[in-house]
Amino acid sequence: MKNNFFFKNTFTNIYEKSSKKSPISSQILYGEKFKIISKNKNWLKIKTSFDSYVGYINNINYINKFKPTHKVCKLKASIFTKSKNRNFNKTKYYLTFASKITLLNNYKKKFLEYQKNKWIRKSDIKRINHVEKNYLKILKLFLKTKYVWGGKTFQGVDCSAILQLFFYYNNKFYPRDTKDQIKYSPKEIKRKIFKKGDIIFWKGHVAICADSKNLIHAYGPEKKVLIMPITKTINKIERTAKLKVKKISSIKY
Repeated sequence: MKNNFFFKNTFTNIYEKSSKKSPISSQILYGEKFKIISKNKNWLKIKTSFDSYVGYINNINYINKFKPTHKVCKLKASIFTKSKNRNFNKTKYYLTFASKITLLNNYKKKFLEYQKNKWIRKSDIKRINHVEKNYLKILKLFLKTKYVWGGKTFQGVDCSAILQLFFYYNNKFYPRDTKDQIKYSPKEIKRKIFKKGDIIFWKGHVAICADSKNLIHAYGPEKKVLIMPITKTINKIERTAKLKVKKISSIKY
């Protein structure tokens, strides 16, 4: 049997070690593919297939056969259950952006069943091969989302995650961590005037230009995803964190 599995819960943390007291390095989403390196009681040491990220997950809800047909296109998609009288009841749970699902059933084309008696609105998903080239449309979904180190969901996200999620949604590889994104991104751009789509890298931080004057990023000191003036941000990071811009690239897609 091939060592390929798919995560089957809303999402969970990936820890550096097999302990919830260990630092969180990233997260894994519903439908995400991974390999199991080792097992220890309730802990799995895994390697994600998309970006080869290695870490530990405590949730063991996974399957080995899964063919996604759709993916979540909203920041979060409410999960519903259907009662015997065919009423749909909203639960307190959500699927987060870019989660991959398999369509099992539809009800009057408004609700779609992706797991036994788990339904989401049709308006919250797109087909698995859908491509969204407008990166700002995706990045802006996360505006005001809380900054969380290692996060990649509506509950919290970090700076490198919102950039990676654009590519993950479009089924294109892109690294998870800023240090690897710097190496992977196209040749450095040498210019003083910024353009829409420029990626600005610092050591341990990344932001994307929304236009020639503003950028969008998940910014730790502000504890959220927000839009800020480019020049003001560069000066602030140099003043407060003693970091200068390390590389300017492009989000070319």
